[in-house]
Amino acid sequence: MAARLHDLAQRLGHRFSDPALLTQALTHPSVVHGRAPRKATPYERLEFLGDRVLGLVVADMLFHRFPTEAEGALARRHAALVRREALARVAQTIGLPEHLMLSRGEEEAGGRGNPGLLADACEAVIGALFADAGFEKAQVFVRTMWTPLMDETAAPPKDAKTALQEWAQGRGKKLPVYTTIGTEGPPHDPTFSVSVEVDGVETVVAKGASKRTAEQAAATQMLENVTK
Repeated sequence: MAARLHDLAQRLGHRFSDPALLTQALTHPSVVHGRAPRKATPYERLEFLGDRVLGLVVADMLFHRFPTEAEGALARRHAALVRREALARVAQTIGLPEHLMLSRGEEEAGGRGNPGLLADACEAVIGALFADAGFEKAQVFVRTMWTPLMDETAAPPKDAKTALQEWAQGRGKKLPVYTTIGTEGPPHDPTFSVSVEVDGVETVVAKGASKRTAEQAAATQMLENVTK
């Protein structure tokens, strides 16, 4: 195990002062929850931290890389670069699947190839880098791994609603239909629930702080469902 962790640390470009952090980032909650009551694990806490570090570094990269682009275009680029597919690709590149510690059930369910699980683990590893060595070390890793992803697309990605509309039209279907099905919370801080329907596709419901945000979230989820 120590040799394997050393190999991964080399791929990360860092020698951990506290190797336990890397071990925690690789230990899926399913390993712990089988033996203890449900509570936050170090993995999940590192995942939370890594998510924020990744978001900030990618935002900074985009801000300087595309100095003339509007906020909307930058936001679409950012969303594409921090979504699970991008994180899973990075996880595969550094050989993360082979180092994960999973419960037997998660292993048998194909956890090592699950994009969502790999994305979470990748965030946890970024969190471990930050926790062990600070922002600069985590930033170097993110810049190294995400620059090639950023180079792949010259134009900003389309927003989810546009992409879903084009997907539907390309298959001879009617345009997606969005319906506001509910509002929760106080007037000054509402949460909207919106459904999206496309012929022949399971309806998706998503929530957001505005109707537009909820519609985009619903479109994003439907796109993920139909392109799996």
